[in-house]
Amino acid sequence: MLKSLLIMLMTTVLLLTACAPTFDKQEEVVQETEETNEKAIIPRYNISESYYRTILPFKPGEARGLVVRNLQTRLDITEFETGLMRIAQESFSSDQYFYQEGQKISKETIESWLNRKMSPAQLQEDNKKEAENLGLNPIFEYNANSEESYETQMSKSPIYLAHMLEHNYLIKNKDGKVELGGVVIGLALNSVQYFNLPDDQGGYPREVKIDTDVLKKEGKRIAEEVLARLRTMDELKNVPIVIALFEQEEISSIAPGNFIAKTGVINKGNRIDKWEDVNEEYHFFPSTAATNAYREDAVMFTNFKTDIDEFFPNYTGVIGRGFYKNEELYQLTIEIPMQFYGKAEVIGFTQFITGEVMEHFPDYFSLQVYVSSENGPESIIVRNAGEEEPFVHIYN
Repeated sequence: MLKSLLIMLMTTVLLLTACAPTFDKQEEVVQETEETNEKAIIPRYNISESYYRTILPFKPGEARGLVVRNLQTRLDITEFETGLMRIAQESFSSDQYFYQEGQKISKETIESWLNRKMSPAQLQEDNKKEAENLGLNPIFEYNANSEESYETQMSKSPIYLAHMLEHNYLIKNKDGKVELGGVVIGLALNSVQYFNLPDDQGGYPREVKIDTDVLKKEGKRIAEEVLARLRTMDELKNVPIVIALFEQEEISSIAPGNFIAKTGVINKGNRIDKWEDVNEEYHFFPSTAATNAYREDAVMFTNFKTDIDEFFPNYTGVIGRGFYKNEELYQLTIEIPMQFYGKAEVIGFTQFITGEVMEHFPDYFSLQVYVSSENGPESIIVRNAGEEEPFVHIYN
């Protein structure tokens, strides 16, 4: 009996050991910082060239949570964060660099930079010193005696900078240790500023639309000041830095915002010598805007949708979202909700959709199709750019 119990215990230990996560297939390195040398783990495997391997243990960013509070929509939040990684890929290859959330700029610092700059009178009124006057948005002092309304005055001095995001990219040095190899800064800018009129004017909500050209000009001005401030930090004096400007959409938009400009790598100094326009945009299918901008793609999507309409009546619509770079379709995401009448129908429907994907959509762009019902995800079809055969998965 005792022998049997001992065997069972040993077997349990072996099973638990086998199931426990290990880092045998990971690479242990030393991460160098100004203050300490810490052990870090580099995952061996990367799920895609589009993503960076993340240094472990995971360190939350200094300004974690601010992006949710400061951007208008979930779509903007996702695109701002993932798009900034896409910008980073052009300067810091995912083959050589490892990702870490921003560790150099504190939450308090970012919050202070997102404020409006204060006039001497406002500083005196708030009993603050000039050294605390760090806001990067323009001064606004309402003049009640002016012939211009509050809304007009606000439109001349809107809040341009909504949020600032820091990404750190680490690289191995000649000693085999990882160190900070580059920093990418995203500046999220408001295409629309929302505010309320003063109580004595009714307190009604108002909005000021900001022209993209004006936004780009102001964003570049802010970027110059951000770079100058970063260079005063000891750890960032000589680190390569990239800055990108993101224009977030209005609250009611069904599409996310997009990046509009970026710098090249600034290896040293606090001057930005060159800016590059970023030509990216999103379009939803079917829509008038998509048809006017990219008629051939709109027709391609409509033909796909028409075939589904003809053969499968138990679905509620097809929605597509196209991501364009330099006016070329780069990625198309399609969502198809269906009424669920059994797993056999899901299988047949997914097989049919896969055939339609291969018939209607060329392989020069990436494509994802998500089929769902009121019960949740039912199937997924994925085809990467340049691949003939898609990956298909039906959920159990």
